[in-house]
Amino acid sequence: MEHKLQVYNTLSRQKENFEPLNPPMVGMYVCGPTVYGDAHLGHARPGITFDLIFRYLQHIGYKVRYVRNITDVGHLENDADEGEDKIAKKARLEQLEPMEIAQYYSDRYHFNMGQLNVLNPSIEPRASGHIIEQIEMIKKILATGFAYEINGSVYFDVLQYSKKYPYGKLSGRVIDDLMSNTRELEGQDEKHNPMDFALWKKAQPEHIMRWPSPWSDGFPGWHMECSAMSAKYLGEHFDIHGGGMDLLFPHHESEIAQSQAANGTDPCKYWLHNNMITINGQKMGKSLNNFITLNEFFSGTHTGLDRAYSPMCIRFFILQAQYRSTLDFSNEALNAAEKGYKRLMTAILNLKKVQASASTGPELQKFLVKFPVDAYAAMDDDFNSPILIAQLFEAVKWINMLIEKRESISEPDLHEFQRLMNVFAFEILGLTEETALDSSESMDGLMNLILELRQLAKNSKDFATSDRIRDTLKALGITIKDTKEGSSWELGS
Repeated sequence: MEHKLQVYNTLSRQKENFEPLNPPMVGMYVCGPTVYGDAHLGHARPGITFDLIFRYLQHIGYKVRYVRNITDVGHLENDADEGEDKIAKKARLEQLEPMEIAQYYSDRYHFNMGQLNVLNPSIEPRASGHIIEQIEMIKKILATGFAYEINGSVYFDVLQYSKKYPYGKLSGRVIDDLMSNTRELEGQDEKHNPMDFALWKKAQPEHIMRWPSPWSDGFPGWHMECSAMSAKYLGEHFDIHGGGMDLLFPHHESEIAQSQAANGTDPCKYWLHNNMITINGQKMGKSLNNFITLNEFFSGTHTGLDRAYSPMCIRFFILQAQYRSTLDFSNEALNAAEKGYKRLMTAILNLKKVQASASTGPELQKFLVKFPVDAYAAMDDDFNSPILIAQLFEAVKWINMLIEKRESISEPDLHEFQRLMNVFAFEILGLTEETALDSSESMDGLMNLILELRQLAKNSKDFATSDRIRDTLKALGITIKDTKEGSSWELGS
C-alpha cells in the first residue's frame, strides 16, 4: 500500500510530508551516548525512538543508512567550554586510560540496547576516530571568517555568523536574548563573546586526551564531531537528524551553524527530537542525580523501584507515548505497561492456537480489512506508536473472541491475521516474547497438566483443591477461564 508518511520537523515546527532527498535511500544521523557511565532510562528513549523510525522506514521500502555516533572525547562538564572532559574525569577517578572507560561503557551500552531489542545502526563512528575530519572542517570555518583562533583554541563567532544567518532558528532563541542572558563564566575571557563556542580547545598540561593540530595540541569541541561525521557518512545535506530534546540547544543549534559556515548548507532536511522522561515532573538526568540505570531496572536494585522490570516492559512503556510527548516515570506506570505487554503477547500466542473454520464472521471480516489501514495510518502520522498499540489491543479483543469460540475465521484470514500481528508487534514496534513466554510449548504442557489435575479435583467434588489451584495461579499472574467447553488459561489478569 502507498504510505503518505508525515514527520514533525522541529525546524519548521509542523508536520511535513516525508520526501527523501535521494529515494529510496534515506540518510539518518542520531546523536548517541557519551560513554562515561551506565545507560539509564533517558538513554533508552532515543534508542527506542529512532529504532522505531529505522524499522518503519525499512518496512515501507526505504534503504536506510542509519549513523549513530559515540562521543568519547571533547564533551566537557556541564556542556560548557571549560572544565574537565567527562571521560577523562572518570578515567582519572578510576585510574584507567580514557579509552578503557569509553570501551567499557560503550560495551555496556550496546548490551543494554540489545536487551531492549534495539537494532544496530548501519555505522557507529567515534569522535576520537575522526579528529582529522574535525580539524579539516574547522579550517573551512576559519576560512569563511566565522571563527577565530586565540591562544591555541578556536571559537565559533556567533555574532559574526548571525549577521548573515539566523542563529537560533532551530531552538527559537533570539540572538539579543542570548546575549543578555549569557553569563560571563570564569575562564571564558579569551572569547570575543560568551555565546561563542569552542571548535578546538588547547589542552592544559594535565589534560590526558590530546591531538596535534595547526593551532595547538588539544581536542575538538563537543559539537564538531556530529557535523564532521554526519557529513563524512551521509553527505553535507542529508534527510534526518535526530536526538533528544535536551540536545536541541546548544548542540544541534551549533551543528547547524558549523555546517552552514563550512559547507554553505543546513546539515539536514528534517530535525526529529524525542521528548524527555521525567520523574515526578522533573527531568531525569545525571545532573539532577535522579536517574535509574537500565541495569537497575532489570535487576530491581534501585531504591526507587518496587521490583525488577524486564527489558520488554521498558520498551513497551516507552512506546506507549508518542515520541514527542513527555513521558513520566512511576512504578504504577511500569506495572500498567507490564500488564499491557503481557496481555498483547498472550493474545499473539493464543492466536497460534486458533482453529480455522470454513468462513470468517462478517464483523471480524470488516475488522480485518480496517485493521492494517488504521495501523499503518498511525505510523504514517509521525510514527504514532501509542495509536498503533491501541489498534493492536482492538485486535486482542477479536483474538479473545476466537479463543472463546464466539467468532469464526477462515484459514486464509487466520494466516493473514497472524502475519499482521507479527508485523506490527514484532517487526515494527520491535517487541519480542520474553524468555518466560518463549518456552510456550513447555508452558502449555505444564498448564494442561495442572488443568487436568484441577478438573479431577472438581470431578471428585474437591472444590477446596480446585479453588486453591485457581487462586495460586492467579497470584502468579495466570488466569483460568472456565467455559462450557472446558477450562483455558492466559497470562495476565
